[in-house]
Amino acid sequence: MLPTVILPGYLAPAKDYFNLQNQLIQLGIETVVVPLKRKDWFITLGGRPVTPILEQLDQTIKTVLQRTQAPQVNLIGHSAGGWISRIYIGSQPYCGQVWHAQPQVKTLISLGTPHTSQETWTQRNLNFVNDNYPGAFHPDVNYICIAGKALYGQRSWRLGQWFTYSSYKVTCGEGECWGDGVTPIQSAHLSGATNLIFEQVWHSPHPTQATPKNTHYQWYGSPEVLQRWHTYLT
Repeated sequence: MLPTVILPGYLAPAKDYFNLQNQLIQLGIETVVVPLKRKDWFITLGGRPVTPILEQLDQTIKTVLQRTQAPQVNLIGHSAGGWISRIYIGSQPYCGQVWHAQPQVKTLISLGTPHTSQETWTQRNLNFVNDNYPGAFHPDVNYICIAGKALYGQRSWRLGQWFTYSSYKVTCGEGECWGDGVTPIQSAHLSGATNLIFEQVWHSPHPTQATPKNTHYQWYGSPEVLQRWHTYLT
C-alpha cells in the first residue's frame, strides 16, 4: 500500500489534520502531513506565488519516498491544497521552477478544493493551473474530487449566509448554489475526474460562522465521512 501525504488548505496549519492522519494510520495507511505552520502561508497572501508551500510539499514527499522506499505516494489536498498539488505534479515552469512530480504521485484526492475562482487575487495562480493542466490532465494520475453538499448560498444579511453566498459567488460566479459552506460543488469537481458529492459535509475541520447551531458537524476528515473515500487510497 502506498504512503499518503496530506497538504493542508489555505492558511491552515498541519495540526488541523493530525486527527485525519491518525485515522488513516489506524486503517493501515502510512500518512504524513506537510509540516506547515499558519505563518508559512503569509508570504503567499494577495495572490503571490505559492512556491514556499510547494517546496515544503516536495521535501515531505522526497523524505517519505526515501524512508519507505515506495515507488509513489498518494496525495490528499484539502481546499487550496488540491490546486496547489496540481501545480506540483505538472511539468510547466511555475515562477521559473519545474516540479514535474507526476511520476511520484499515483492518486490525487482533492477535498473541497476551489478549482475555479472569479477573485482577482487568486486568478493568477488558478489560471496558471487550469490553462496548463485542465481537468484530470495527467492520465497516469487517479483524480478523485470530493465536494460537500451542506449549505445552499442565499443572499442575506445574516453573517453566516452572507459569508457562504459571497464565497460561492467569488469562486464560481454564482452565489445561489449548493456547496460545503465555502466551496460550491461545481468548483470542487474536475472534468474527467471521479467526482463525488457527500451530503451534509462541511468544508473545514472546525465549524465556522456559516454552520447552523445544533448541526451534527462533519467535514471531509470526520470518521463517518472518511469511511466513504479512504478506499481510493488502497
